[in-house]
Amino acid sequence: MRIIHGINFEPELIREYQHVIYQNIVKGMQVLCDARDKLDIPWEHPTSQLAANEAVTYHSGCLLDAEQFHQYVPIINILWTDGAIRKAYDRRREFQISDSVSYFLDELDRISRLDYIPTHRDILHCRKATKGVFEFTIRIQNIPFVFVDVGGQRTQRQKWTKCFDCSVTSILFLVSTSEFDQVLAEDRKTNRLEESRNIFDTIVNNTTFQGISIILFLNKTDLLQQKVKNPDTDIRWYYPQFTGNPHSILDVQNFILQMFMHVRKNTKTPIYHHFTNAVDTQNIQVVFSSVKDTILHRNLSALMLQ
Repeated sequence: MRIIHGINFEPELIREYQHVIYQNIVKGMQVLCDARDKLDIPWEHPTSQLAANEAVTYHSGCLLDAEQFHQYVPIINILWTDGAIRKAYDRRREFQISDSVSYFLDELDRISRLDYIPTHRDILHCRKATKGVFEFTIRIQNIPFVFVDVGGQRTQRQKWTKCFDCSVTSILFLVSTSEFDQVLAEDRKTNRLEESRNIFDTIVNNTTFQGISIILFLNKTDLLQQKVKNPDTDIRWYYPQFTGNPHSILDVQNFILQMFMHVRKNTKTPIYHHFTNAVDTQNIQVVFSSVKDTILHRNLSALMLQ
């Protein structure tokens, strides 16, 4: 929202993102090394084990500055060029790792420069869990839109209720469509898409939200398309009830959409949906333009009724 509406990031916030990006990279490589070991994938180059031993010395709770991160760069380069780590990454649905790790590892030469400043694209790929409730206001065509961002993890959900008062006009619900073959980090067994659908069920059928427009963002369409095209991935392994072409993006998208639409008990409750790619600012700009019109139109209608 900040990027597409031209609101600059404060220097201290950019520095914070820089630290988080460094952390994403080093922690991501630690996870890949651990996965390679547990999946029993042999090293392409046996000397890579020495680099892996060095990588595990990083403690994820530590903030890295540019000079500290620079010490890890040669190790990470060695590991990312080893076929064993690439094979582990290809099997990432079997363990917990951020979708953005490969983006940052492919950009390592640029990010490792001592004068590195995160770009907007880097910030969009940066991963930091939302803990607590964050509120910010953006003026769009001179109309203030107040956004309240809440964490999606199970431990964060009890904090949502304080956000849902009479002033809420819309709920934007984000779903990671590419996670149909992944499980939660919290229990390592619950399908992530099923969890999202269950949460959506509690929101769309909650009498508190009658009259509030619910806008479903079916996100990560780029990653979903990669999985759908992959002959080694088939949505029917996780959803046997799927009857379409498992390698057709339209069939898979429609199936996921219907999964969420079918939980609605009151068919008069309007649900607006958009397939999105949050790291594509042009896509989000078009989508949010439609969302903004939906919100304004519904609010105007409510005022007319009053």
